[in-house]
Amino acid sequence: MRKLFLSILLISTYCITCFSQQLAGTERLEFAKKNIKTIQNGETVYKSLIRNAEKEMTKELIPVTDKKIIAVSGDKHDYVSMGPYWWPDPSKVDGLPYIRKDGQRNPEIKNLDRYKIDALIKNIRALTYAYYFSGEEKYAQKAVWNLQMFFLDKKTKMNPNMNYGQMIPGRNEGKGRAEGIIDTYSFVEMVDCIKILSTSKWMKKKDFEALQQWFSDYLDWLLTSEIGKDERSAKNNHGLAYDIQVTAYALFTNRKDVAREFINQFAENRLFKQIEPDGSQPLELARTIALHYSIFNIEHAMDMCDLAKAVGVDLYSATSPDGRSIGKAIDFIRVYLGRPQSEFPYQQIKEWDLNQDKLCWMLRRSTFFQPNQEFDELFDQYCKTKNTDMKWLYFAK
Repeated sequence: MRKLFLSILLISTYCITCFSQQLAGTERLEFAKKNIKTIQNGETVYKSLIRNAEKEMTKELIPVTDKKIIAVSGDKHDYVSMGPYWWPDPSKVDGLPYIRKDGQRNPEIKNLDRYKIDALIKNIRALTYAYYFSGEEKYAQKAVWNLQMFFLDKKTKMNPNMNYGQMIPGRNEGKGRAEGIIDTYSFVEMVDCIKILSTSKWMKKKDFEALQQWFSDYLDWLLTSEIGKDERSAKNNHGLAYDIQVTAYALFTNRKDVAREFINQFAENRLFKQIEPDGSQPLELARTIALHYSIFNIEHAMDMCDLAKAVGVDLYSATSPDGRSIGKAIDFIRVYLGRPQSEFPYQQIKEWDLNQDKLCWMLRRSTFFQPNQEFDELFDQYCKTKNTDMKWLYFAK
């Protein structure tokens, strides 16, 4: 059975086509756009989306070159961030080397480049979707300008590497770690936004091709650098997220051979190794915020399912001979929906209610791969997300 599954998957991947022909999630966006007046919270979310886009129109993003702490390379174009869960050692006068407190974010990270990426994706997402749903070119114009600033302008662009991502003060001479690669995970959605913006008159062919080149260079770094190789070997959510980034950038840059390789190996290399036959994810359940990381990893797996689905491959249904699958992982964790934190047999040191809502959306999203009336009913019963949230459009029914 295992050989049969792999053979089918190998054959399926030959249908991979140019990324420009179809985007992951395109069908969902098209449905929401056509039915904006009738879907749940549709008009409310649209109005909120436009309000947020108008706010983003007035913001000036800060490039990675604008910072007081430069990477040890001496190049201000090199992105640099600090491991979020690392804190000064109180037993040391200078606090060095920093020590780890899992699940507790050190506010010092705001002094580096990490939040610049957050601000960028928030900006590009709001402007792109405002452009998509309203058709107003002014939103695309601002988004394209910001993309040029962050990726293309010689004075302000970020170098296509993560050599200094999630460094730890006092350790490894200020060099980055494999874990730093997850800092750019939001770029997976970024390339979707770039493709949408390519339909605007403000996205010139030369800029689109330059953005493709930036991501192709970054893809090369992911595949060949020692840090990239280390992240690829990670056995938890980091390794899974690495595969998704590689696949998304490979599809965006028309490197179909790379995308084919990672889609082909994903079930065997990630899903079947990270999910137990009972659906548990041991490496995520071992964390101090176990519910969060269990959902986090499943959401990433569904990101890969979207990428694979867009090119004709069904990864969501992939099941090992002993029953490991995304569906089994969802069944394992969803039993805690609507239950008090005291009944969760693992650690979740913060944000129980927030993760209850995340559980709802995990179930909702899964029904786009495999319809499930029970999940729809659980979503309706427990979801408390604000009626202005973009997810009401992106996962509209």
